[in-house]
Amino acid sequence: MKKYIPNSITLLNLFSGCIAVVYAIGGDMKYTALFVCAGIFFDFFDGLVARKLKVQSELGLQLDSLADMVTSGLVPGLVLYYLLGLTPQFSWDPFRLLPYFGLLVTLASAYRLAKFNISNNQSDYFIGLPTPANTICIIALPLILEYQSNDTIHALILNPWVLIMMTLISCYLLNAPIKLIALKFKNWSFKDNMFRYLLIVSALVFLLFFQFSGIPLSIIGYVVLSVISNK
Repeated sequence: MKKYIPNSITLLNLFSGCIAVVYAIGGDMKYTALFVCAGIFFDFFDGLVARKLKVQSELGLQLDSLADMVTSGLVPGLVLYYLLGLTPQFSWDPFRLLPYFGLLVTLASAYRLAKFNISNNQSDYFIGLPTPANTICIIALPLILEYQSNDTIHALILNPWVLIMMTLISCYLLNAPIKLIALKFKNWSFKDNMFRYLLIVSALVFLLFFQFSGIPLSIIGYVVLSVISNK
């Protein structure tokens, strides 16, 4: 019976992602973010429970990626679609096709999740930016507009060229051949986990001082610390 527990939690991730999709289509980014965070929590928790109960399975791995494809694949694409739809219309885009450019993140996420499923060397680290981290970074943008926006931030986030560059960088990082830190502690030694501790502390500092703006800063810090740790 216990073998069904992790998969049930994974399905809660998928359920949360489906609700997030509904809110994203409706343009309600606050509830989109809320259910994305719930889905990511379940995504973390299902693997933890599976390891504790020793019921990890190939079915669980595949189901986890399918759930992530919605919560951390489709949703960030829809959020970028929403943001690009708020930008000024270009003369060369009379049919408002630019918002669909954001869905490239969904395609890149699908490719990244498929690669992860057939990889056997990502137990101690990730290759490429994990889809939940990418999603958290993207979902922070409308929250910054909602709760922290000033004229400069508003103009920056809703600059179409900035959003286009962010979309392309996001697609690249998802599938980049870069080893990124996995927050999996085998022991609590500072020497063995120095970069993990630095990552946690820096993220807390960014969030404390910059609130929602600290989320993209934390993801940038994550990539930078990972590159440094590789050297």
